[in-house]
Amino acid sequence: MNASIGSRSVGTAPRVLVVDGSRVVRQLIQRVLQGELPEAEVIGCGSGAEAHRLLDGGVFDFITIALRLPDMDGLELARYVRESAPQIYVPIVVVSGDVDDRLHRRALGEHVTDYFDKSLGFQALAEFIRGYVRPESAAEGTVLYVEDSRVVALATRRMLEKIGLTVRHVVSVEDALALLETERVQGRVGADVVLTDVSLKGELTGGDLLERIRGEFAYGKGRLPVLVMTGDENPANQAALLRAGANDLVEKPVEEKLLITKLLFQLRVARHLRERGATA
Repeated sequence: MNASIGSRSVGTAPRVLVVDGSRVVRQLIQRVLQGELPEAEVIGCGSGAEAHRLLDGGVFDFITIALRLPDMDGLELARYVRESAPQIYVPIVVVSGDVDDRLHRRALGEHVTDYFDKSLGFQALAEFIRGYVRPESAAEGTVLYVEDSRVVALATRRMLEKIGLTVRHVVSVEDALALLETERVQGRVGADVVLTDVSLKGELTGGDLLERIRGEFAYGKGRLPVLVMTGDENPANQAALLRAGANDLVEKPVEEKLLITKLLFQLRVARHLRERGATA
């Protein structure tokens, strides 16, 4: 899905709409966002009907929606946004404590750009939103990138290196596992995040790599985030990857801005969890 911020001119203050039935949650989100993005105009509302009025009255650069609203399901509101021409490409992120269940069932729907689990904390949410409305021009971190297509690998590597990321590219799961094992022997993880395709040359798939990282290496989602690229639109297969421990999925063909946003967010969250000592 296109994650651009629409037709508002570059340099204008971003407008963020926070839709949540809990006044306390709205205030918490607004307070954190105003601290992290002081130039942003953050508007909160508690119902789908109120959100409709606000959306009809102006354009927003980013929208967060709770799954459960007093008068409708959050996904109904997301659908309304997509049907409103001025808002059609605005990033819509579901913010919820029970998003994991729907995510695993791939039941968030086509109108949602992304999701955020409240358990990560609202400080992490502010970083997440910053990645969309104020993308980083430079970043730090090492990406273990697993891709067997030379053409795709070259293009994606340029995307990542352009913003300052270090890329360790291998063409198979077997090569990736060998690299991780060599690093583990030396007391290192070997990367800050893994980006892998699902279908690869060799006997092992990206799903096998994911299972080995979470099982054999015992690296949790915070210790070594794994972002999986897949062209498989089957919800059951996507759900299986998430249950196996993928931090997130990127559907192919890959859209550069969305890939970079998701990758940088996983790096930031992993750093945040490491600082808290919670890397499971």
